[in-house]
Amino acid sequence: MQQALSRVPGASTEGLSTLHTGLCRREAAAFQRTAKQAGDDEQLLVACTQEQRLFVELNDMTEGARPVAERPIRFVNLRETAGWAQEGKAATPKMAALIAAAQLPLADPVSTVPYRSAGRCLVIGPAAAAQAAAERLADKLEVSVLLDAVGSALPQRRELPVHSGRLTRLAGWLGAFDIAWESANPIDLDLCTRCNACVQACPEGAIGLDYQIDLSRCQSHRDCVRVCDAAGAIDFQREPEQVEEQFDLVLDLRPAPAFNQHQPPQGYFHVPAGADQERRLFDAVLALRELVGEFDKPKFFQYQSKLCAHSRNQQTGCTACIDVCSTRAIRSDASLKGKTPGRGVGGQSGGVIVEPHLCVGCGACSTVCPSGAMSFAYPGPAHQGKRLRTLLSTYAAAGGRDAALLLHSEGQGARLVDELGRASRVNPALKGLPARVIPVPLWHTASVGLELWLLAIAQGASQVMVLLTDEEAPDYRQALSEQMAVGQALLSGLGYGEGHLRLLDARDPAALDAALRCTPARGVSKPSTEAAQADKRVTLEMALDHLRAQAPQVVPEVIALPTPGSPLGSLKVNTDSCTMCLSCVGACPAGALADNPERPQLRFYEKNCVQCGLCVSTCPEQAITLEPRLWLADEGRARKAARVLHEVPPYACVKCGKPFGTLKAIENIVAKLAGHSAFQGAALERLKMCNDCRVVDMYTNPNEVKITDL
Repeated sequence: MQQALSRVPGASTEGLSTLHTGLCRREAAAFQRTAKQAGDDEQLLVACTQEQRLFVELNDMTEGARPVAERPIRFVNLRETAGWAQEGKAATPKMAALIAAAQLPLADPVSTVPYRSAGRCLVIGPAAAAQAAAERLADKLEVSVLLDAVGSALPQRRELPVHSGRLTRLAGWLGAFDIAWESANPIDLDLCTRCNACVQACPEGAIGLDYQIDLSRCQSHRDCVRVCDAAGAIDFQREPEQVEEQFDLVLDLRPAPAFNQHQPPQGYFHVPAGADQERRLFDAVLALRELVGEFDKPKFFQYQSKLCAHSRNQQTGCTACIDVCSTRAIRSDASLKGKTPGRGVGGQSGGVIVEPHLCVGCGACSTVCPSGAMSFAYPGPAHQGKRLRTLLSTYAAAGGRDAALLLHSEGQGARLVDELGRASRVNPALKGLPARVIPVPLWHTASVGLELWLLAIAQGASQVMVLLTDEEAPDYRQALSEQMAVGQALLSGLGYGEGHLRLLDARDPAALDAALRCTPARGVSKPSTEAAQADKRVTLEMALDHLRAQAPQVVPEVIALPTPGSPLGSLKVNTDSCTMCLSCVGACPAGALADNPERPQLRFYEKNCVQCGLCVSTCPEQAITLEPRLWLADEGRARKAARVLHEVPPYACVKCGKPFGTLKAIENIVAKLAGHSAFQGAALERLKMCNDCRVVDMYTNPNEVKITDL
C-alpha cells in the first residue's frame, strides 16, 4: 500500500497530488519539504500511522516547519483499513471518506478532572509477596505494607512500615484512597523487634517469621508473652484496634480484589497469585512507579438534572445509568432535592450524582439514558454525528454503495482491525475489511447509541456494526444489545427489513473477518442531510421522521417495541382504578403527562414520553402501565399532539355546588374515612365541601352541618 502525503487547505478533500511508496524512510525528504512549504492555513495530513512518531520527529527537526504544538499533524490509516484487503482496489470511496473525516476540525475541548498523588502506596497481601513487591517500589514511592493473613515471612531488617489486620474499607481513587483495617493480632508489629524469641518459645509453632500468631493453633501456653517481656509486643488482652489511613496508590496481592466492578478505580492494581502473576506484577509495578505528581483527564460526561428521569418526590423511575456503569461512578440522589442540580434539599426533583474521578469515559450512561440528561462530551454528540455524516456523504459522492460503519474502540478494537489488515496480506483465507466497511474509532464503543445509529441509517448507511472485544463490560454488551433490538424493531416495522444493526463479538482476526461477511441491508432511497443535534431526543425524532418519510412501504399505525431499553412509548391507564389524583402529572419529568385546568382530565403527549416509569411508581392506585411503541398515526403527527387518557365527572360541593375534585376521588376518601373516629357526623360531611365552604362551616356550625338540597 502506498503512503499518501497531502497538504490540505481548510477542510477540502482536494489536494492529494502525490503518492509515495517509501515516505517514512527512503522518501523522508518529501515529507520534510511539504512540512516546510505548508502555509499557516494548511493542514498536514499523512495517510499512514505506522511511523507516526517518526513523522512528528521529522517535522520538529525540519528548519522552517511549524512545530507540532502549533500545527498538529493529522494521521489516518489507509493501509490496514482499506488497501490491505482482497477488495483493496475497490476501496477508493472508503479512502476518500477516511481522508475527509481526518480533516474535520478537532472536537471542542472539555473541562478536566485533576488527580494529585504524592506516591503514598499501600501493598496488601501475604508477608513475603507483599514485602518483595514493596521493595520494587520503595526507591520511587513511600510504601507501607498491610499483612492481611498469617503466614510466610518478613525480612529481619525493618526497612518499611508494616501493619497487620483485616481490611474493612477500601474506597476512593488515585490520590485519595480511604483505607481502614482492624488490627486484632496479639503481636504489635510496631513494638516487635523481630528477635525471634517468641518463634522459638511457642510449643505449637503458631508464630511464624511474619511475627503474627495463628490463633487457630495457639493453645494459650503464653510462653511467647514471657520471652517478650522486655519489648512488650505481645498482649492477648489487647482490644482490636481500628486504623484509618489515606493512601494515593494501592497494590492488592490478595486472591479476591477489593472492587468487584468491571473497571476498578485508577490507582488500584490487583495482582492475585497465578501462572501469570510475575508478568502482571511487573506491569503493575511499572505503572505504579509513574503515578506520582499531578494528572488530568477529560470530564467525559455532561449531566442536566432538569432532564433526568431518575426520581421525583422520593419515587424512583429510570435507573439505566446507575445499572450500566462499570465503575460505580453513578449513584442515586433521589432523597436529596435540589438547591443545586442533584444536591441539596427543598426542591421537587431528584437525580443522580456522578463522581468524575471514577468515570473512565465509557459513555454507556449516555447511550442508555432515555431523556438525554446524560450525554457523552468527549467528543459531544453533535461532533460525533458530523463525523459520521462526513464519512457517509463522502463515501457516496465518491461512488460507494451500501456503506457499513464499523464502530470500534481506539484500544483493542483498533488493534484487531489492524491485525486483520496485516493478516489478510499473508493469509489467503482472510479477506480483510470489505471495501464497503468504514472503520470508525471511538474512545469507547458504548458511547454511541440508538439516536446516532438511526441517524446514520437515515443518512445513507446500510448497516451500523459495533465491534466488541475483551474491553467491554458485560453490562455494556447487554445495554447495546437492548438498544439494537429497539432500533432494529423500528427499522423492520418501517419496512426496511432486517440486519441493519449488528454486534460483532470478536477476539481474533479470523473471527472478525467472518463476522464482516454479511449481506448489505436495505437503506433509504434519499439520504438525509440533517446534522445531529446536542439534544438526544431531537436527533432521534429527526432520524425517525426521515426514516418514516423514506419508508419503502406503507407504514403501520403502531410499531411495538421491545422492553427494556425503549425510550419511546405510550401509557395504559386503568380507568376503573384511576381516581384522577394527578400525582403522575407532578412526577413526570418530561412533560408527557398534563392536566386540564378546565375539567378533570389526564392528558398525554406521547412524543415526550421517555418510558422512565416514574408515573408507574408514583401512582397510588397502580393504575398505569408502560407500553413501548412508536405510534405513527396521521404520519406521526398524532403522537406530537395531546390526547386524553382519562376523564371523569367533577364532584360538586354539597354546599355551594362548585366543582372541587373528581367524583371517584371524593367518594373513595369518604368511604375510607367513614369508620374513623375523627370523621363522624359533621366532620365526614365536611369532606364533601370545597375548601371555602369547609372553613366557613367549621366556624359557623361546629357541632352541626346543614346540607343544602342542591
